[in-house]
Amino acid sequence: MTLRKYENLEKKDLRYIWHPCSQMKDYETLPPIVIDHAKGLYLYDIYGKKYADVISSWWCNLLGHSNPKINKAITNQLKKLEHVIFANFSNRAAIELAEKLISVAPKGLSKVFFTDNGSSAVESALKMSFQYHYQTGNPQKKKFMAISDAYHGETVGALSVGGVDLYSKIFQPLLIDILRVQGPDCYRCPFNKNRETCKAECFVYAEKVLKKEAKNIAAFIIEPMLQGSAGMRIYSPKYLKKLRKACTKYNIHLIADEIASGYGRTGKMFACNHADITPDIMCVGKGLTGGYLPMALTITNDKIYKAFYADYNEGKMFIHSHTYSGNPLACAAALEVLNVLEKENIIEKTQEKAEFFNDLIKEEFSSNKFVGDIRNIGLINAIEIVEDKKTKKSFDAKRRTGYKIYKEALKLGLLLRPLGDVMYFNPPLTITEKEMISVVKLCKKAFLPIL
Repeated sequence: MTLRKYENLEKKDLRYIWHPCSQMKDYETLPPIVIDHAKGLYLYDIYGKKYADVISSWWCNLLGHSNPKINKAITNQLKKLEHVIFANFSNRAAIELAEKLISVAPKGLSKVFFTDNGSSAVESALKMSFQYHYQTGNPQKKKFMAISDAYHGETVGALSVGGVDLYSKIFQPLLIDILRVQGPDCYRCPFNKNRETCKAECFVYAEKVLKKEAKNIAAFIIEPMLQGSAGMRIYSPKYLKKLRKACTKYNIHLIADEIASGYGRTGKMFACNHADITPDIMCVGKGLTGGYLPMALTITNDKIYKAFYADYNEGKMFIHSHTYSGNPLACAAALEVLNVLEKENIIEKTQEKAEFFNDLIKEEFSSNKFVGDIRNIGLINAIEIVEDKKTKKSFDAKRRTGYKIYKEALKLGLLLRPLGDVMYFNPPLTITEKEMISVVKLCKKAFLPIL
């Protein structure tokens, strides 16, 4: 392509496409970057410039771009079957995936319900919980409970249980009424504790509401260990242990939203494993297919499943469906992801690399007077930028400090996408130590003109 044709692609993008989570007016000064191909950690645009994708293209690229084993699995499946209706029909890839996933899921989870994106997995979990209680003699259990600054997706139900104003504030008139409680915020802990040694004292906020409203609550939904869109907030596994115990006591479903935190992102297969608990319902997505194809799952137990198992005329079946449920291509990719994780000991190797990555980031950024907190879990590392280190006062959001750093990083060939003023690394699990050194240096250079 000539340079003119490249520019024409960008113009066509702006003429026809409305991008997600974007103020399109920003694209007047930062046009869309059209990617031509990718390999491993790197994306290559139409001009040949490469970008280190340390956010895994919105957290889903688990094993590097254009992974040869996943490519082969999808190609082999494509030669046999691209799609088939999933009502009263099935396919080998879906069956094998479900079997293998249950073998590594938290003990007690036994049934897999297929959806096509994370928000839909959350929607199905909420509906599943409500209908279960309705059909087991507790129709009054209609409410859902969640913590502050939660993120669970952007469909109406998922937005309702979410608590990030950026996504949900304007839609408040449309949303379900939720019991929202203050969740863990370890950087600004109201109890002055440390998440490594605390006893999850902050659970007192949830405990109070649970005790009062238990008879009306169907489920408590939470992002285990890591609140992603809240700014990569990491909290103690003791909070999850207390929550599991309370939900069991009050006959409330615990829904674990592992869409962002599952599949080795936190250093264990699932974030719930840190607390050694099993949720009643677990949602997985993003890394599920290695970032190749849209798919998510809602996984539950036999007890919930049996509440829907009856003669047709009883009207107890779960009426929730997606055209691409159980898509064979997505299932083939997801099955190969599990195979690679197992055969190449990816998660174990991730744990070994995580300490090196965190030490490297601390070494480069701890002395910066505007870096308030550096936190990590697995290969996920977050750098929270503040105006005042002592008071932990944030910069005025109108300054868009994080966005300015993002633009500087792009110039250097580094793809960061801040959560407000929280810069973070959430790279493919296959990132090398050499690549870690490179991306941290680039990130530091991106800070220099701004901070």
